[in-house]
Amino acid sequence: MMSCRLASLLLAATLSLPAVADNRPRPDGVDVGDASALRNLVPAGELEKASAQQYGQLKQDAARKGALAPDDHPQLIRLRGIAQRLLPFVSRFNPQARRWRWEVNLIASPQLNAFCMPGGKIAFYTGIIDKLRLSDDEIAMIMGHEIAHALREHARERIAKTQLTQIGTALLGEFIGGGRYSGAFRIGGDLMTLKFSRDDEREADVVGLDLAARAGYDPRAGISLWQKMSQASKGAPPAWLSTHPAGKDRIREIEQHLPEVMPLYEAAQGRSPRAE
Repeated sequence: MMSCRLASLLLAATLSLPAVADNRPRPDGVDVGDASALRNLVPAGELEKASAQQYGQLKQDAARKGALAPDDHPQLIRLRGIAQRLLPFVSRFNPQARRWRWEVNLIASPQLNAFCMPGGKIAFYTGIIDKLRLSDDEIAMIMGHEIAHALREHARERIAKTQLTQIGTALLGEFIGGGRYSGAFRIGGDLMTLKFSRDDEREADVVGLDLAARAGYDPRAGISLWQKMSQASKGAPPAWLSTHPAGKDRIREIEQHLPEVMPLYEAAQGRSPRAE
């Protein structure tokens, strides 16, 4: 009875949300459909504010330890250059991303990790670049993947789904309707370590491929990247791998989408798509 009631309330909440514009990509490239309507239960502005605060604290902590790369650091220049090529295409998957205050920073750490927080706050750790000996194409695959999480607002969706199971049906019912539901949600925790679902990870892989290909980075580098990540995971799994789809599954997914993104890459390289 309780689960049925909760399911009914979730459906009512979803149906009562404001209409979401159809932001689907045009026929060229990948099509991942609309983002989850549940994300609208968490106010975007509050989440971006919390993200900016946590990111600022991260930079302060890293600077105190001498781990925040200066603007003239060669690897940071490299990362920011790759980002500059990716960012012109973000509005294809989220028009609001045009107003985000994008940042890219590099932190000295042996961790194999990288992330993009809500609102466009990107960080790479030196470990993932140095230990895996990443090419520019492989960095673009990682960066595109992390940017995709932000564009598809997976953090908003995760927070909504998690808290819907915690606040109880009575409280949920109190806040549904009249736009009051957003007040029930508290944005807390570490947004930098938020775990995404298997579907979120797959979607980020696919959108990241599209972004990188449009920016002129070879999407086939996703295969070599995951081969390297799988090799690195033979010991303790790297943080960036998380506990989600295995490397072989992600490689298979990438191979399935290459026919959609290779023409984008070849067009960006100034070549006509190869005939199949």
